[in-house]
Amino acid sequence: MHRRPHKAWKMLKRETSSLSPVTGSKKRVFVCPKPSCQHHNPCHTLGDLVGIKKHYEEKHSVNRQWACARCGRSYAVHSDYKAHLKTCGMHIFPRCFWC
Repeated sequence: MHRRPHKAWKMLKRETSSLSPVTGSKKRVFVCPKPSCQHHNPCHTLGDLVGIKKHYEEKHSVNRQWACARCGRSYAVHSDYKAHLKTCGMHIFPRCFWC
């Protein structure tokens, strides 16, 4: 009686939306504006405009305003700096006895 899977309409909608070349609409491609970058190639694009903006700030920005006081690494994105602070200094390797 109830043989249809739950949320089958979502799967059908996903399958029909993936047929964009048949309908004629093109998918937008977000590439990095820097020609020497790997993500400048349309085969290696990022998902959306926000992803491209964050990629450009992280990789190509000259202004890195957040610097770690412990190790000296600097970051252009504040969220990356905060994530670094959580793990900075955790991996202290002991000195080798033979060196």
